[in-house]
Amino acid sequence: MDLLNTLVDKGLRRELPTREEALAVLATSDDDVLDVVAAAGKVRRHWFGRRVKLNYLVNLKSGLCPEDCSYCSQRLGSTAGILKYTWLKPDEASQAAAAGLAGGAKRVCLVASGRGPTDRDVDRVSETIRAIKDGNEGVEVCACLGLLSDGQAERLREAGADAYNHNLNTSESTYGEITTTHTYADRVDTVQKAHAAGLSACSGLIAGMGETDEDLVDVVFSLRALDPDSVPVNFLIPVEGTPLAKEWNLTPQRCLRILAMVRFVCPDAEVRIAGGREVHLRTLQPLALHLANSIFLGDYLTTEGQAGKADLEMIADAGFEVEGAGEITLPEHRVTAGGGCGSPEGAGGCGSHESAGCGSHEGGGVCGTASAAAAALADNEPRTDLVAVRRRGAGTDLAPNA
Repeated sequence: MDLLNTLVDKGLRRELPTREEALAVLATSDDDVLDVVAAAGKVRRHWFGRRVKLNYLVNLKSGLCPEDCSYCSQRLGSTAGILKYTWLKPDEASQAAAAGLAGGAKRVCLVASGRGPTDRDVDRVSETIRAIKDGNEGVEVCACLGLLSDGQAERLREAGADAYNHNLNTSESTYGEITTTHTYADRVDTVQKAHAAGLSACSGLIAGMGETDEDLVDVVFSLRALDPDSVPVNFLIPVEGTPLAKEWNLTPQRCLRILAMVRFVCPDAEVRIAGGREVHLRTLQPLALHLANSIFLGDYLTTEGQAGKADLEMIADAGFEVEGAGEITLPEHRVTAGGGCGSPEGAGGCGSHESAGCGSHEGGGVCGTASAAAAALADNEPRTDLVAVRRRGAGTDLAPNA
């Protein structure tokens, strides 16, 4: 296919595809999906080999958020039965992080619900960052605390933070349909503040909220212009009790095409499969490793993820290897130049939306019974059997999944 050959050549040169080419990737048929994966896989392997970076989320403060993001189970007005708790103490957060690090994670993502941190909140998180770093040599720490005020990114950097996550989520033209309590421009400003402070910028999207192909291309092109080192791709989990609970718009093939498009547009960025991979990619998750070079290990913020052991087995069975703590994730030109989501000029973490995941309480790979899953597949029904609210790990007395 001429389109794919062209995109591979551009990806190897870090050249931006045209919007028409990006749209054409999303428009390919299910019959062509393996060809799309194979082509994007060449670009992924060129820049990242067969390494898979593992990241681990710690939800520092859960629920009771004043913002009205429609996708989020922690939002204002949410009736989702999620865990609700205030700030974890530094030692509690450090203990939670230890489980992910023991499972092979090299980055810990510290997340807190809310519009943005107060200066006191920055102090709390700074203490937590130091506690984690003091006990784990070489660990990367990414903070995700919402909208940043002037000077806060610098303070997090001084405390030892390596990265800051703040996702754009969707296109600027449709952002007001998803959230009304802050703007798209607010999100862009926070990513720019993080970058200016010397933090590795992490910013991505959520697919499956009813957006068009044009919306997806718009947000990914906007991300490339913002130049994050890391681009998490979330797939919406429609959690009961949120406005988007009925939005089941994704198939495994659609998810693969979205990941491929992101890889072609941001060829040398860390592309991370974030929330929702278990629910929407399902048994095609191993194929997605040919497109993305990073995943979250274990549970998400308010919902459960695939068992950590199953993640590690999947990576090995697919012929990939876990990236070691001593290995540098990004290509050398991005490390030395400080940027370039595909940008030849090098102009210039983490992130998972709040409603993602699947995994049994016993630590198995998939929620629900086999008969329920078979019935849902046969009738093409939403896979609500794959969504489980997190009841273990941070904020509970139960061991985390990692």
